[in-house]
Amino acid sequence: ATGGMGGGGQMPTLEQMKQMADKQVEPLLAKLKTDPNNFALLVQVGDVYRMTHQFKDAAVYYEKALQVDPKNVPVRTIMASCLYYAGDADGAIAQLQESLKNDPKHAGTLFNLGMIKWKGKMDADGAIAAWNKLLKLYPNYEKKDAVEKLIAEAKAHNKMLAKQ
Repeated sequence: ATGGMGGGGQMPTLEQMKQMADKQVEPLLAKLKTDPNNFALLVQVGDVYRMTHQFKDAAVYYEKALQVDPKNVPVRTIMASCLYYAGDADGAIAQLQESLKNDPKHAGTLFNLGMIKWKGKMDADGAIAAWNKLLKLYPNYEKKDAVEKLIAEAKAHNKMLAKQ
């Protein structure tokens, strides 16, 4: 994360961030008591937890939001990232694959699927497949250079393994 609190202060600890998050979500959770299926509120709670690095808590609220609107690909993609950061690469990949059922051409999903297969599972082939599909669908993808670099990295990794 970039940007601090200014004045050269220390970054808050995870524990402090959790307290900040819990405080910020209090009024939102109070509203959810009377309106438990409010998609926007559920996402808002998830966002607060995600921004304070409480990824497991964030995923819980994104999941509740997705029960209300299961075809919401952007929210499912964010939830997948939270699962990944919480240490659940398989769960993250499952969510991204679910997203692709609803929107097979979602660029962010394809990009993240490649990243998590690569960084989370060392599945170079799976990563390359996702990224190639992304570049085929979007020849002018904004992060095209970065994606091409990642594909080259994954291919080099495969070559190295082949030599062993």
